[in-house]
Amino acid sequence: MGFEELLDKVGGFGPFQLRNVALLALPRVLLPMHFLLPIFLAAVPAHRCALPGAPDNFSNQDAWLEAHLPREPDGKLSSCLRFTHPQALPNSTLWERGQDPGEQPEVKAFHGKKLRLQDWGGGQSFPPPKLEGIVGDLLSYMEWDLVCEQKGLNKATSTFFFAGVLVGAVVYGYLSDRFGRRRLLLVAYVSSLVLSLASAASVSYIMFAITRTLTGMALAGFTIIVMPLELEWLDVRHRTVAGVLSSTFWTGGVMLLALIGYLIRDWRWLLLTVTLPCAPGILTLWWVPESARWLLTQGRVEEAHTYLLHCARLNGQPAGEDSLSREALNKVAAAERTVRRPSYLDLFRTPRLRYISLCCMVVWFGVNFSYYGVSLDVSGLGLNVYLTQLVFGAVELPSKLLVYLSVRHAGRRLTMAGTLLGAALALGFRLLVSPEIKSWSTALAVMGKAFSEAAFTTAYLFTSELYPTVLRQTGMGLTALVGRLGGSLAPLAALLDGLWLSLPKLAYGGIALLAACTALLLPETKQAQLPETIQDVERKSAPSSLQEEEMPMKQVQD
Repeated sequence: MGFEELLDKVGGFGPFQLRNVALLALPRVLLPMHFLLPIFLAAVPAHRCALPGAPDNFSNQDAWLEAHLPREPDGKLSSCLRFTHPQALPNSTLWERGQDPGEQPEVKAFHGKKLRLQDWGGGQSFPPPKLEGIVGDLLSYMEWDLVCEQKGLNKATSTFFFAGVLVGAVVYGYLSDRFGRRRLLLVAYVSSLVLSLASAASVSYIMFAITRTLTGMALAGFTIIVMPLELEWLDVRHRTVAGVLSSTFWTGGVMLLALIGYLIRDWRWLLLTVTLPCAPGILTLWWVPESARWLLTQGRVEEAHTYLLHCARLNGQPAGEDSLSREALNKVAAAERTVRRPSYLDLFRTPRLRYISLCCMVVWFGVNFSYYGVSLDVSGLGLNVYLTQLVFGAVELPSKLLVYLSVRHAGRRLTMAGTLLGAALALGFRLLVSPEIKSWSTALAVMGKAFSEAAFTTAYLFTSELYPTVLRQTGMGLTALVGRLGGSLAPLAALLDGLWLSLPKLAYGGIALLAACTALLLPETKQAQLPETIQDVERKSAPSSLQEEEMPMKQVQD
């Protein structure tokens, strides 16, 4: 008797599993609030150099700014440069006496503490209003000099964070297999709470960058542990539905972040607010069960027996002593332990599995790169940053419905390629739309976010069906690792606007297009029997009448 048969006897889907999903919903909500927090922490409102001698009141504001500030290549007045002497303008007396009107004045840069942040309303008022109501209080830009020449440090913070997530995924993946899912989930909760509190108390940029990187490593425990801990208590028929349901908690966290960011403007309090729910989350672990499958692989039969009996009672299953006897559990434990532990090298030993692994790595890199590129780029839209974040979260719900319908009718491969192509086209059309047409730019950005989210959801389902059972978790771990690399590079790609304003969008769209073409090279898994062994993959799994709902989905995590 295998573990799946054992799970059928105690109830593979019932009140026990639903309670488990509910208890593990909190980490799924917290993840997007931390992953997308740079939208508010790293937001930079309109600013410009301090202009000496500016009068308190005058009617010709545009002429004054034109005389003192040069223009950027996009036509906007510079934020970080000013003329050393006011420029002579036609029909204007706003230049210093004695300056030659035809002389080209020098341009001098002022940044950091020499820069006066002003015009928070986007040029609607002059002189500037009081420094209040600013997005995230600018992450103490005046204190840490994260503007102008040092704006790269701003984007680098997000990259450090995602690099921490990448490293943490490897660490937690190994430790959770060795010491258990529940114990490592406690470590993830406690370390996330402590490190985030340290981030909020940062007194320097170096301290903030280090603590945010370590926080990313801690939060990686949620991405690695939560979904397996849910799915290892679910039968095969309900894993896909439960996985998609769990992914909606991520969407809820995206929308909740918009509300919290709108209500709390100070960056330290904002960081505290999205972190403090970890405290009650620690208490909920009292009711979260350890994975009985993992306990049996470790030979801890007594503990597994206790959890299985509790599962049977809550689900109303009359599990007898024969099915849950110590002898029966010992046989299952022996069978689980005889399976050779897979390694990442197994994914590249045979030709077809190597081909699938390489293609999936490209697809996952493109999915993460485009998703976080679109999600973190909320500038240049006709909506304020809070409303944009709310719309970006709301549009994820219909995108999940799109995935559910599309994979059942069009298949996994076409859905994967189509959603990535849709994201690439949305980003491409944004390059053709004039920045002045805010409505079209916003609509295309929302469409890009919807398609990138749909691609993310499809990637988990599609990839889990491509790998054999003996290597499924290992394959998902490898692709998720490469995906996090794409997510860590997405914020840095935004710095390409210094070379060409449209280059970041071109990079996001180009990588998404490459991933879409690569997805077409993968085999279709619709109505195909799930491979159990490496030999099944090499023989190209034959079609089967297996119901699509029975196809397991190991993970659904943004």
